[in-house]
Parts: sequence; structure tokens; C-alpha cells
Amino acid sequence: MSVRRSPRNSHVVATVAKQEASTITTQQANKRSIKQQDSPSSSSTAIKKTKLEVVKKEEASEPDTSLLHRRSDAKQPPANWSIVYDLLEALREKEKAPVDTMGCERLADAAATPIMQRFQTLVALMLSSQTKDTVTSVAVRKLQQELPGGLCLQDILDIDEAALDKMIATIGFHTKKASYLKRTAEILRDQYGGDIPDTIEGLTSLPGVGPKMGYLTLQVAWNKNLGIGVDVHVHRICNRLGWVKTKTPEETRLDLQSWLPKDKWKKINPIMVGYGQIVCLPRGPKCDVCPVSQYCPSSELKKIVKRVKKVESVYFKEEGVDF
Repeated sequence: MSVRRSPRNSHVVATVAKQEASTITTQQANKRSIKQQDSPSSSSTAIKKTKLEVVKKEEASEPDTSLLHRRSDAKQPPANWSIVYDLLEALREKEKAPVDTMGCERLADAAATPIMQRFQTLVALMLSSQTKDTVTSVAVRKLQQELPGGLCLQDILDIDEAALDKMIATIGFHTKKASYLKRTAEILRDQYGGDIPDTIEGLTSLPGVGPKMGYLTLQVAWNKNLGIGVDVHVHRICNRLGWVKTKTPEETRLDLQSWLPKDKWKKINPIMVGYGQIVCLPRGPKCDVCPVSQYCPSSELKKIVKRVKKVESVYFKEEGVDF
């Protein structure tokens, strides 16, 4: 016997069925969510993802500090350096020094060919190491006057090393320098077509040629301002002025080049050398006539004033004088 359902009852049943199905689906979804939360691996993965997202956001918002680090590492120019430089430059324009007439950059024969002038400049600089300008200039003039070619590359190639040593006997370490000149002449002939190198690497590869000679040669012979020529004068004076705190001329060169404007790299050598020859002497500097003594931490005048004040302080303390 079949039972006939009324349309009304069918609608009610369908509605109830849909509600039950919805409830079951929601419960299953909740169970899956609870199960995933209870799983250690899924929890760890979620935490890692969250941390990664936070790190990415921090990296995106964090400013680039590399430039700041580079600035802090860079050498800061010393106080009042430009004032001191200008005063010394003005002094050197008025007061002449041996380097102005007998410096290595002035010893090449003006009437010689450019290639010969470059060679003579290199020779003069090689002879000048640990030798006064007055002595170097005399030795170079002697070579120019007595050698057949007037001090050209072929002259050094042809002359016997012992004879060359005798000709430059007034120069410091003349025997070693004679050997350097002979070996250098052969290198220039074989590797540089009879000319001198036009790079610092090429020049410093020559026997007895260091950075000071190399950079000065580039400036004078090739008109290339690629580095500062730092000799004992420049090294000593820059340390006295407090511009650098270095132990070697090469350290001084690197320090100076880190802050001194490049347009002053060529001029600073003759300025400092001449100043060191006539005022800031190695022993007994003439601080009383120095135009920059008030800016110099090594000034003897300041030391004298300090000693006087110390003596006065002790005297008045012993006398019981109150101020």
C-alpha cells in the first residue's frame, strides 16, 4: 500500500535535510581545523611563515645603511687644514727654497727632446733618494755635461757601472743607485722602446723606484696627477701639523689622498718640501717665524708657553699667592 505525501510535508522534510547537511559540513570543517591546529608540524610551519613575513616587512622598511658605514670609515679632513694650506702656499710664493731651483722636476734639459727630458727626470728622482736637492742637482748637471749624449738612455747603457758610480759618488748610496740606473736603462730599452713607463705600476717595477718617485715622475714627465709624491719632508710635516698620524711616507700618502682635494695633490709636494727646507726644519724648526704656528699642535712656541705657565703655577703655589 503506497503512502501519499502531501506537498507541504515534502517541503518541510527538504528544509530539515538541508539544515542537517549544512550542520554536518560545518562540524567536519571545524574538526579539520582543530586537527590541523593540534598538528605540531603544521603549527611550526605556520609560525615560520609568520616570522618570514615579519622579517620581509622589516627588511623592506629598513633603510640602507651601507653609505653611512662608508662615510664613517672615510677619513675626515683635519680642522683648519685649508687655512694652513693657504698660508703655506702664500709663504712659498714669497720665500724661495732650494727645491724651487734645484728640485728634480727642474733638472731636465729644456733643450732636449721630450723623451730625453722624461728620462732625465726619472734619473734625477732616482738619484735624489736620501740626498739633498743641492747635491742631486750638481750630480745631474755633471752627467749632462760630461756624458757624450748629454744624459740620454744610450749614455747609461754604454757607460761602465764602475765609471757611473764614480761620477755620482757625491750622492747618497751611489753604488746601489749606479746599479739601479744600469738595470733600469736595460729595461727601458727592452720593454718600453727607450721611453719611460707612463703608469705607476710600470714605474714602480723599475729597480729602486718607489711610489714617491713614481707619482712625481707621472706628474712631471707625463703630466698625470694620479697620486701624491710623499717624501720625508711631506711625511714629517704632515705629522707635525696633525694632519696624519702615520709611521711611513706611504701611509701618509694614502691618508692624504683620502681627504685632500685632488687639485692640490701636485702642489703639496713642492709647498711642503720648500717649507721644510726653510722653516719647518727636521731639527730646530723655526716656529717663531712660522705662519701656521698657532694651528700647529707641535709648535715649540706653544710648548714654551705651557712650560712658563707650569713654572708660574708652581712658583705662586709655593709663595702662597691667591688669585
